[in-house]
Amino acid sequence: MSDDEQPPRPPQQGWAPRDLSATGPDAPAAPGDGAPGPDEETGQGKGKKKRPKRTGWRRLVPTWRMVLGTVLAVALLLIGGFIAGYTLVHIPPANATATAQSNVFLYADGSQLARDGEINRENVRLAQIPLTVQHTVLAAEDRDFYSERAVDPKAMVRAAWNTLTGKGKQSGSTITQQYVKNYYLGQEQTISRKVKEFFIAIKLNREVSKSDILEGYLNTSYFGRNAYGIQAAAQAYYGKDIEKVTTAEGAYLASLLNAPSAYDVVAHPENKAKAVARWNYVLDGMVKKKWMTPAERAAATFPMPGKVRPAAGMAGQRGYVVEAVKDYLTSNEVIDEKTLAKGGYRITTTLQKAKQDAFVAAVDDKVMSQVSSDRKVDRNVRVGGASIDPDSGKVLAMYGGIDYTKQYVNNATRRDYQVGSTFKPFVFTSAVENGSKTQDGRTITPNTTYDGTNKRFVQGWSGTPYNPANEDDKSYGPITVRSATDLSVNAVYAQMAVDVGPKTVRQTAVDLGIPSSTPDMPNGPSIALGTATASVLDMTEAYATLANHGKHGTYTMVESVTKDGEKVDLPSQDDKQAVSREAADTTTSILQSVVEGGTGTAAQASGRTAAGKTGTAEDDKAAWFAGYTPDLATVVAVMGQDPDTGAQKPLYGALGLDRMNGGGPPARVWAQYTAGALKGTEPQDFDLQLQEGASVPPPVETQAPNPNNPNPPGQTEGQDQGQTQGQTQGQTQGQTQGGTTNGGTTTGGTTGGTTGGTTGATTNGGTTNGGTTGGPTNGGTTTGGTTDGGTTGGTTDGGTTNGGTTAGTEGGATTAGTTTGTTAGGANRPRRQPRG
Repeated sequence: MSDDEQPPRPPQQGWAPRDLSATGPDAPAAPGDGAPGPDEETGQGKGKKKRPKRTGWRRLVPTWRMVLGTVLAVALLLIGGFIAGYTLVHIPPANATATAQSNVFLYADGSQLARDGEINRENVRLAQIPLTVQHTVLAAEDRDFYSERAVDPKAMVRAAWNTLTGKGKQSGSTITQQYVKNYYLGQEQTISRKVKEFFIAIKLNREVSKSDILEGYLNTSYFGRNAYGIQAAAQAYYGKDIEKVTTAEGAYLASLLNAPSAYDVVAHPENKAKAVARWNYVLDGMVKKKWMTPAERAAATFPMPGKVRPAAGMAGQRGYVVEAVKDYLTSNEVIDEKTLAKGGYRITTTLQKAKQDAFVAAVDDKVMSQVSSDRKVDRNVRVGGASIDPDSGKVLAMYGGIDYTKQYVNNATRRDYQVGSTFKPFVFTSAVENGSKTQDGRTITPNTTYDGTNKRFVQGWSGTPYNPANEDDKSYGPITVRSATDLSVNAVYAQMAVDVGPKTVRQTAVDLGIPSSTPDMPNGPSIALGTATASVLDMTEAYATLANHGKHGTYTMVESVTKDGEKVDLPSQDDKQAVSREAADTTTSILQSVVEGGTGTAAQASGRTAAGKTGTAEDDKAAWFAGYTPDLATVVAVMGQDPDTGAQKPLYGALGLDRMNGGGPPARVWAQYTAGALKGTEPQDFDLQLQEGASVPPPVETQAPNPNNPNPPGQTEGQDQGQTQGQTQGQTQGQTQGGTTNGGTTTGGTTGGTTGGTTGATTNGGTTNGGTTGGPTNGGTTTGGTTDGGTTGGTTDGGTTNGGTTAGTEGGATTAGTTTGTTAGGANRPRRQPRG
């Protein structure tokens, strides 16, 4: 058989040729195309039987593979998310609200004076919070705080479920999470904030101790009544520091964390039952945790909080004091301004509440009660005052104005009003301190005689010729330093300033306490007249140095400062002998005379041994009284300022007075305040060591008749520069030397005879005409009474009915030499310089 005729090869098992040309549904299918192979039909062979497809509802049920895959995917996602969150979320800086704190200002006795800042918060250390109070908070908010993790997922889920099911919004946060929210984040309810809170809490718990977290939580939580932190809450509800809070009170404060406003039983008495229930829950929790015994729990009674008090703002005197204290701290470089502005300082001042209240009462009684809306000038009235303990230099009281929110400039610390004749004692102190002599070589003492002629040119001055006018152009002729101080004679003190040396005078003022940077302390004779614009507080410090026998310690307004329980160092208060005791005490002796019979007699109403000096600024824009007892130095000033423009204004006619002078309202305020401030203390006398020659009886002051002098000595108008001339020289010298307290009446003229008439009349309005030549008629009626007493209105010492009545009509007395001419005469005279 040929090859062409060979029979066909039989097909191999499991395989058959495919007709590739066949198509369509009837075409044979090759194995693997869906047609069953031999092993599929027989059930034998290498292939497996395919699982039938799921139909119906079974299609909705996931297989175990799907479940496992999903769980693994979610786990990987959560792990990756946690890692990413932990890596990417950092502990941020504290939010501004959490770090913003009030500076708390306290009186010397620890009672609250004021707070500054909008956030009522004061941080304390955990150690300052009683342990039982700490436990009350844990019992209320997180009983397992010390043993639990930073976050509690179960509590978070439970809280979310309760919220979703309508059981009310609940917090699933631990104390750590709440602290993170308070301190690092905010109160917004957002998913992003919750996520951040979660991761920060975990990180914080790894980096910070539980105690630190609890301390932060207690200092940042809100307790109602605008109180942030448990210290502020203790003050707001119980008026005490947290160290003094009892367990029962602490449980109430802890209860407030759940619903601050709702559980304030004073503001919302209708919610008292709920608040008490919450309080009981807290105490019961403490018993369960063995933080409190059942007996202690049974003895606890609900502690009613105090009344709701408005937030301590800056109204009244608070603002003035706060600003003055801040200035003290920054100017003494205790705390820089920016750091202080961040707050958180607890500042105990030296101010005493009783004295502060006494100052306010005195100003209200003697000045503000006299203000009338019918007088336009009264709207310009301002008052400033300060009081210092001479021994310690501590500021005990300060009056800045009627209300910081209405008159925001502190009148006690401003440096823009002339101090007037209250500066003159510094000139005399400097003279004694430096052993100065007059131009003719006489040592300057209280009994040294000067020429008090009006507009007398100063001798020995190489600068521009200077001839200051006395008050109302009065001339005094020969007059002792003591009397010139009583009457505030400008001619005498301008000459004395040259005799001492203006630079020396200036240095003495600085040594006593006047800042060297004080404006308008010229190197010339005008320095004696008080052109300097020192503040009331500056002047108080200087007068306190005189009261302290020349020993000066920089004044202080601050007893202590703490920040978060840590003390801040304060400037040392080392005393130094600014001037000799003899210089200070001799000045005190002549200032006693001012109070006893000079321009400051109104200060006698204090009922205390006192020394002081009156002063008036140019054009009556300010009137001063600076004085002291052995244990208290105080300065009061009444100032004129336009409330709209801030311009200084004269006070003519203010308070119903023709003129404003230091012996008037300022001295009366001083007297009432001093009496109140020292109430209950034993009166003291000055213990003085005087310069040699200071105690020698003064020489008789006489003056020959001078027809060219229209204003004989002793005839002043009752202003600072001789407000009570008749009292000073009529009472003091007239009584001693033959005159009378009526200053040149029939007794002074007749009984006193030549000496009494001359001396008494010389000082009491008589002069030679009043005493020697004219006797009671000329001196009393014609010269003293009518011409000088009435026309000039300068004194009450004119003598007779005319002198007393005419000058005393406005001066307030019919007896010459009392308070004559307080406002009489010269009311329209313009001022060119500070007055007495």
